[in-house]
Amino acid sequence: MNAIAGELNTIIKESNPHIYDMLSDMGKALFFPKGILSQSAEAKVKADKINATIGIAKEGNSVLSLSSITRYIQGIEPDDYLPYAPSFGIPALRDKWKINLYKKNPSLGKMAISLPVVTSGITHGVSVLSDMWVNKGDVIVLPDMMWGNYTMTFCVRNAAKIVHYKAYDPELTRFNIESFEQVIRQQAKENDKIITILNFPHNPSGYSLSKKEAQRVAEILIDVAQKGTNVVAACDDAYFGLFFEEETSKESLFAKIAGKDKRLLAVKLDGATKEDYVWGLRVGFITYGIAGDTDIAPVLVALEKKTAGCIRGNISNCSHLGQTLLLKSMCDDNYDALKQEKFNLLKSRARKMKQVLKDPKYADGFDVYPFNSGYFMCIRLKDVNAEKLRLHLLDNYGTGLISIGDNNIRVAFSCLEEKDVTILFDIILSGINDLRKG
Repeated sequence: MNAIAGELNTIIKESNPHIYDMLSDMGKALFFPKGILSQSAEAKVKADKINATIGIAKEGNSVLSLSSITRYIQGIEPDDYLPYAPSFGIPALRDKWKINLYKKNPSLGKMAISLPVVTSGITHGVSVLSDMWVNKGDVIVLPDMMWGNYTMTFCVRNAAKIVHYKAYDPELTRFNIESFEQVIRQQAKENDKIITILNFPHNPSGYSLSKKEAQRVAEILIDVAQKGTNVVAACDDAYFGLFFEEETSKESLFAKIAGKDKRLLAVKLDGATKEDYVWGLRVGFITYGIAGDTDIAPVLVALEKKTAGCIRGNISNCSHLGQTLLLKSMCDDNYDALKQEKFNLLKSRARKMKQVLKDPKYADGFDVYPFNSGYFMCIRLKDVNAEKLRLHLLDNYGTGLISIGDNNIRVAFSCLEEKDVTILFDIILSGINDLRKG
C-alpha cells in the first residue's frame, strides 16, 4: 500500500476504527498523490522568476486560448475557467457550498462536517461513494422504486447486492416506515456493515418524508449503529429544496444522522444540477459527517483527500467553467430571489397536478403514488402493462412518458406546462381504455 494511503488510514483508525472498517478495499488504498501536483503548488508560491511546472499552455501571464472559444463566454476571464481546477474543487466554491449547507440545514447547528469535495454531478458522486465504501458482496438497502442507475453503479461496477424494502404502504398513502425498519434491522443482523441510500425528494415518485417520518428513519439508523452494525448512510439529495408542502421535512436526513454515532457514517451527495437548474454544468458535492474518540477534523481531511484521490485517478478534476459559473451565481445579490421564483413555478405545477388528479374518473385507470416535492410523480396502473401503454401513447398520441416495471408510469411535471396537465391525464386514461379493448 502507498505510504500516503497508510498515513491517512492511521489518522482515521486512531479516531474512529469503525470508519476505517467501513472503507472498501479501494477506499483503504486511495490517497491524494503529492508528485506533480504538490510540486506545481510549491512552485506557484515560490517560483517568482520562472515556473516551468504547469501542464497548461501560457502566453505571458495568461492562459493560452482560442478566441473561437473565449468570445462566447462574457464577463469571465479565461484564466478563471480554462486551466485545470483542483481535484478537490475550487476552494471558494467549496467554502460557499459548506456555508449554505448550514443555512439550509439548521439542525446541523455547529456540527463539524467535512469541506465538500466537488464531483462531476451527483451521479459521479454516487460513483465515488461506491468506489470508496462498497466491496463486492456488500449489501445496499434501497426502496423497491428507485433510480435505475443505482444498479449500474453499485452492482455492475462494484458487484454489490441490492436488498429492497417496500417504499409505500399498499394503499399508496405514505412512506412504508415499517418495511424500511424491518429490512434495515434484518440486514444488520446478517451483516457487519450495511449501506443505505436515502433519496428524498425521491426519484421516481417525487415523495419527501414528513417531519415525523424523517425523525423515525434517523432514529432507526442511529439505533442500528449503536447496537453494533457499521452503517453507511448516503443522502442522495439531488432534488433538495424542492419541498412543496408544509408538513414535509425541509432538511436533509444528513442533518439528523451526522455525528450521532461512531458506527454511523453520514454522506451527503448534492449539487447544483437540479437545485440551481444547471444540469449540463455537472457540479456536485460529496460531504461527510462522522463521530470519533478524538478530534475528528484530521479524519474529515483524510476522507477529503481519499475522495480527491478517487477523483484524481478517474477524471482528474471537474469542470472549471461549471464551478466558476456556479460560484458567481451563488454570490449574485439576486441569487435567492431568482431561486424562489423558479421554486414557485414548480410548486404551482405540482399543485395543479394534485388538483387535476382529484377527479374521480381517473381512479378507474390508475392509482396515484404520494408526491409532494422534486420533479416527478408516479401512477400505478390497475390492469394494463406500463411498457405497452408507454409505447401506445407514444405511437398513437404523440405523448412521451417513462415506464417503470410492469405497473408504474413516471410523469415529469418539471417539464410540463400547467395548461397541459388535464390533457395529459385524459390521454393516459384514453390509452388505458384502448388497451383494455384490445
